[in-house]
Amino acid sequence: TPRKSLSALAFSPDGKYIVTGENGHRPAVRIWDVDEKSQVAEMLGHKYGVACVAFSPNMKHIVSMGYQHDMVLNVWDWKKDIVVASNKVSCRVIALSFSEDSSYFVTVGNRHVRFWFLEVSTEAKVTGTVPLVGRSGILGELHNNIFCGVACGQGRMAGNTFCVSYSGLLCQ
Repeated sequence: TPRKSLSALAFSPDGKYIVTGENGHRPAVRIWDVDEKSQVAEMLGHKYGVACVAFSPNMKHIVSMGYQHDMVLNVWDWKKDIVVASNKVSCRVIALSFSEDSSYFVTVGNRHVRFWFLEVSTEAKVTGTVPLVGRSGILGELHNNIFCGVACGQGRMAGNTFCVSYSGLLCQ
């Protein structure tokens, strides 16, 4: 049983784990073993709540996005319980999706589509959290939309990203 109400959840690609995000003051991002029905990790890094969470396809990382008043996007190495990359976001994020090869993920929200790149450092030792590198999607005349869902393509559609807005637009 979680200690606070849950605000986000996602399965791991292999179906063995669930990642959850909580509401409230100092919310946790927790990893649960599905078969054992037990918590295997707890990560603290947000202030008010977790809007969305996701495992990377290679299961090395978890991304968590804080609520509107937090605005922090964290990339966790969940097995080591550390934030490996982080950045502040300037608008509300509603959903996120990883690319099939785990090299980037996309966040969407209020007037927001942004591609975030997980660049592996060439340094032998990384001594702390690195800034997360992101690039905004070019929205053109769609810049006033609120995007509520996103999916990165797989297979022959890898390299494509699909977003849907509250007004019913499906964009590729």
